[in-house]
Amino acid sequence: MRKLLVGLILVGFVAFAFAKVNFGSTQMTPAAEREFMIRLLGDFSKRSGVQIEFLNFEYTDLLSRVEAEQKAGRIVLNLIADLQSGLNTMGASGFLADLSGVKFEGRTFVPTFERYTYVGKEKVFIPWLQATYAMAINKKAFDYLPKGLTQQDVLNGTEKWTYDALLEWAKNLQEKTKQPQLGFPLGPKGLWHRFLHGHIYPSYTGAQAVKFDSVKAIDMWNYMRELFKYVHPACTTWDNMDQPLLRGEVMIAWDHTARLKQAIVERPNDFVVVPVPRGPMGRGYIIVLVGLSVPKNADMTEPLKVLDFLTSPEAQTAILENVGFFPVVQEAIGRIPEGGLKILAEGVVRQSSTPDSIVCFIPGLGAKGGEFNETYRQAFTRIVFNKEDPAKVISELGEKIRQLFKETGAPLPEPDSSLF
Repeated sequence: MRKLLVGLILVGFVAFAFAKVNFGSTQMTPAAEREFMIRLLGDFSKRSGVQIEFLNFEYTDLLSRVEAEQKAGRIVLNLIADLQSGLNTMGASGFLADLSGVKFEGRTFVPTFERYTYVGKEKVFIPWLQATYAMAINKKAFDYLPKGLTQQDVLNGTEKWTYDALLEWAKNLQEKTKQPQLGFPLGPKGLWHRFLHGHIYPSYTGAQAVKFDSVKAIDMWNYMRELFKYVHPACTTWDNMDQPLLRGEVMIAWDHTARLKQAIVERPNDFVVVPVPRGPMGRGYIIVLVGLSVPKNADMTEPLKVLDFLTSPEAQTAILENVGFFPVVQEAIGRIPEGGLKILAEGVVRQSSTPDSIVCFIPGLGAKGGEFNETYRQAFTRIVFNKEDPAKVISELGEKIRQLFKETGAPLPEPDSSLF
């Protein structure tokens, strides 16, 4: 009888240990974010009975840990969170389970993200969080729209909301208000290089770097010369666009959402956040996409319960309000209280839902990332400010871009194949 009792206790202990979710994440590592996640997961554990341990990792350490467990055939981490690039690397190495058959009730994931969750025919992660760049517009600017463009076109990112339309709008604003009303963060700590390589370049060429010195790139640089006739000259001193918006120096601004946030939150009735315009090849923009995966050979039962919770509108809204990552499910928007955060979230989700999206990810160049950024800024300064020949400049700098990828071994970001 004693042996039977001990055996039952051991079986119960094994079942309990097996049911535990060891959640390894490269995200939510700062102290305040980690504390929030532990509270969020703790509340879910109390309701569901699922035991969860939240473990933070550096990017390379998570990859090494998952690889080691796969090779040893002993899976301890049974749920992981990482950037899209890291999860795709693990998926390509055969370390992640195929989640193609996983479905959740009441969940409409942003369609744009779905095509980045696959490696071959296997779905290696479920979208979890996003951060991005967008445009903020003072509502007064809608009084000066060019002919053929409506406020709804801009808000919803239709095919009529183009870079040519932005040029005409900026021209109208300057002519009628007697000052330039378009702004970008060109200051020394501004993220202007992200607009160049991750927004305007793919919108005109279909890619960030592969077509840096293409004929289509020359067209783009000629456009930029024209556009900057209507950009506020103080932009070279601006690192964040929230303050120029609040001071009324510009009515239209592009920046990272975190650097637009203060203006939107302080004066939610004055501003809207909208998708960026589209170019000849589509609507290029950068996102930081975080996904959730289950390592191959792990039992999925308990991890999928946690994954289901973390992608629920409830959790997505809580993460936005406490940490600032934006939802990847459309149902979350309805749960966000009225105000600045809802305006930001609506603009971000509308942008990522546009059918002509060319989603770009920041290239993983490590220590060479600064040189990559500076090369785009140098091209801009030489072509737009110094009036050098675009063909000559991009021919010179194109080889430098390619060399950076060769030196680091990082893959050149390819054009979106759906565009060709």
